Amino acid sequence: MTGPREGAVIIGASAGALDALSLILPRLGSDFPLPIVVVVHVPPDKRSVLAAIFDAKCRLRAVEAEDKEPLEAGVIYFAPPDYHLLIEDRDTIALSNEDQVLFSRPSIDVAFESAAEVWGKALTGIVLTGANQDGAMGLKAIAAAGGTAIVQDPREAYARAMPEAAIEACPDALVLKAGGIVSYLQSVSR
Repeated sequence: MTGPREGAVIIGASAGALDALSLILPRLGSDFPLPIVVVVHVPPDKRSVLAAIFDAKCRLRAVEAEDKEPLEAGVIYFAPPDYHLLIEDRDTIALSNEDQVLFSRPSIDVAFESAAEVWGKALTGIVLTGANQDGAMGLKAIAAAGGTAIVQDPREAYARAMPEAAIEACPDALVLKAGGIVSYLQSVSR
């Protein structure tokens, strides 16, 4: 499937990301109709193995995003270490090595804000576990653009700071446990 036109899902996570994503992504069917973009804080000097791990675990294909890569429905794109991931338009990912934001590159806020500009109400943004505030302003931008804002229940998160900051910035967000996030995403695919 190519040429996503009906929107996208974008997910941000930090501390505890592997476990949280493992509760969600492998439970999505191979017919999931949207691209999924995932931004995880990874140390800049380490090679990320997230795409390989989830490509093996999931029914969807998982890849590390490349600059100017076309977005395809039913593919999970992981931001590479030390690059901001931006959604250039409905069909294309862009990578940037501009300054860190909240001590992070990739920045969840940067990715979420660029995605909100492109997809507006057709975007679902999800903030998972993490130990800082990255993602809160980006989720607020998604909600302001008419998109769906979802936050992992902080009581379930490995690190509560990121979901709590997202709820504070975006009080109307849906607060769901991992199983509820899966159910929501499965409802999108019907």
